[in-house]
Amino acid sequence: MNIVILGLSITTSWGNGHATTYRNLVRALHANAHRILFLERKPTQRTAPDLGEPDFCQLGTYASFEQLRQYTEQVREADMVIVGSSLAEGNAIGKWVIETAKGIKAFYDLDAPATLTELEGQGPTYLNASLIPAFDLYLSCTGGPALELFEQKYGARMARPLYFSVDPTLYHQEYREIKWDLGYLGTYSEDRQLTLQKLMVDAAAQWPAGRFAVAGTKYPEDMGWPGNITMLHHLTPVEHRDFFNSQRFALSIARAGTSRFGYTPSMRLFEAAACCTPVISDYWEGIETLFEPESEILITKSASETLRYLREICTSERKAIGMRARRKVMAHHTAAHRAHELETYVGELMTLDTSNEEQLEVIS
Repeated sequence: MNIVILGLSITTSWGNGHATTYRNLVRALHANAHRILFLERKPTQRTAPDLGEPDFCQLGTYASFEQLRQYTEQVREADMVIVGSSLAEGNAIGKWVIETAKGIKAFYDLDAPATLTELEGQGPTYLNASLIPAFDLYLSCTGGPALELFEQKYGARMARPLYFSVDPTLYHQEYREIKWDLGYLGTYSEDRQLTLQKLMVDAAAQWPAGRFAVAGTKYPEDMGWPGNITMLHHLTPVEHRDFFNSQRFALSIARAGTSRFGYTPSMRLFEAAACCTPVISDYWEGIETLFEPESEILITKSASETLRYLREICTSERKAIGMRARRKVMAHHTAAHRAHELETYVGELMTLDTSNEEQLEVIS
């Protein structure tokens, strides 16, 4: 297929996880012989690219919606056009794609919990509710009941899950000196801070001999954390593997929207598991459909439970949990799986269209 994707970014991962998601998916689609044009806003000086000119897709940039119109022909003639969430001028871009594209028109919601929450009010700036029924396919990073909401309440024609994924060539086990007992990788977010405080910071305060690390952007300079927490700033995707392999356990925390709607596995969860690093996670609905608790993932609700895992699980069991989690990721959650799922949805959509045309012929 000839595919055009309009996404938040594929060249810079600073402060957003969209870039890694798109890189994984586009690489896998390219490996399956699809041709991709990725369109993104020109990066600002603050968000300098950490990816050179990609060899797995064509890259186009624009500075405004008006400049985006230079790609009208490519959008019109593509077999499929995918509009991503969180785009500046997203409503205008979505409307333009719906009116212009002759092929399949899809929306990829990488912020589905936030989208659903905001649709209950004024709606997100990147997606007007009236546009949802106009897309042929609604792809969501959130599965479960959220898909029914998109279809039944907001009129999505065909809502399907397209979870985050991992590139196994980038994330795997490597020998590293263990620097930390527990590490957390994530951009600063107020809706996660209380959980981070409860599950890691309080645990660090109660176990001065333990070693902890937090890596991510946008954290205030002085968090007032215990001295046994190492604060690392932005890590590029190529540094993530080293980070995960340098810790005994990895902490995964869901955002507030994820806790509400569930069924939204984070990319960092998959990355850590792919490195055979056992994950300690807060609970959210649907987590057991992806990993088996106590066998493939550890669930914590308090600092004391976090500490119990850190101090009582022996090395052999820790490694066994990590290996079982990696096997699950390799079997279900690689970028190749996501590309195949997208191809399957396209086939399903085309079958549905053919069936509808046949019914109309019978009626007429």
